[in-house]
Amino acid sequence: MPNSSSISEFLLLPLADTRQLQLLHFWLLLGIYLAALLGNGLISTAVACDRRLHTPMYFFLLNLALLDLGFISTTLPKAMANALWDTRAISYAGCAAQLCFFVFFFSAELSLLTIMSYDRYVAICKPLHYGTLMDSRVCATMAAAAWGAGVPNSLLHTACTFSLPLCQGNAVNQFFCEIPQILKLSCSGSYLRELVVIILSVSLGFGCFVFIVVSYVQIFKTVLRMPSEQGRHKAFSTCFPHLAVVSLFVSTGIFAYLKPPSLSSPSMDLMVALLYSVVPPAVNPLIYSMRSQEVKDAVRKMITKYVSQILNCPSFRTHAVS
Repeated sequence: MPNSSSISEFLLLPLADTRQLQLLHFWLLLGIYLAALLGNGLISTAVACDRRLHTPMYFFLLNLALLDLGFISTTLPKAMANALWDTRAISYAGCAAQLCFFVFFFSAELSLLTIMSYDRYVAICKPLHYGTLMDSRVCATMAAAAWGAGVPNSLLHTACTFSLPLCQGNAVNQFFCEIPQILKLSCSGSYLRELVVIILSVSLGFGCFVFIVVSYVQIFKTVLRMPSEQGRHKAFSTCFPHLAVVSLFVSTGIFAYLKPPSLSSPSMDLMVALLYSVVPPAVNPLIYSMRSQEVKDAVRKMITKYVSQILNCPSFRTHAVS
């Protein structure tokens, strides 16, 4: 049996058995990836450039867009490259780096989503104190804390996972280096320490989810007391999609790490991994930002300005005339 010292690379799960399906999956993943890059890139640029969006809510949306860019870029490029070049290999160091960045972005995003729910709670339930409770210094500190929360968590998981002796080969039953799949390669009984760390992390994640749900329950109670039907509709149409995406993100992530072995199968594991690692970064721009008229106006203004600059460029006009 191979051990961890003799393993120089891992073999990731192929997305399809035939070459035609591999190429189909490549183009599908490429479309999802480009859509996520475009959506999150437009939002981050619009929020950064438009002074009207320099508010706490959009400041946190900017951070969410940046985290989503990193989150989806940790897994999809390697999966697309493997599908395109018909290979499964990822180096030992590459696998460790991928796992480290994945846990970092996952932890930071969950922390930021928790902060965003608190921001909405203060804005709707305590509007008179919003300027005091969510001033620029507080927002910057909260955002830094969200990013910082991912560092110790990612380092701890990476160190614990890759210090395990591996006795079950090097075939990872997932399209990226996921902790539960690597633990399956470890020697029997050697992964207790990492299992304790996973349970602790999942408990903290579940605590964040409870905080988010409680915040939105308080928001819904306040919204129901609003005299304006239009105001209630706007608040509900904003909050329900937020809660749905957070629920999908957290529930599938917890299920991936704590599901019983009897429920584990390659197709089930792949579907769950896609739901918590690919879907949220791709749909967050639509759910959190593109439903906002202010963001739509800022993006439209930015694109119009960019196109007009291209059309008024002397070199472009020279080529157009010729």
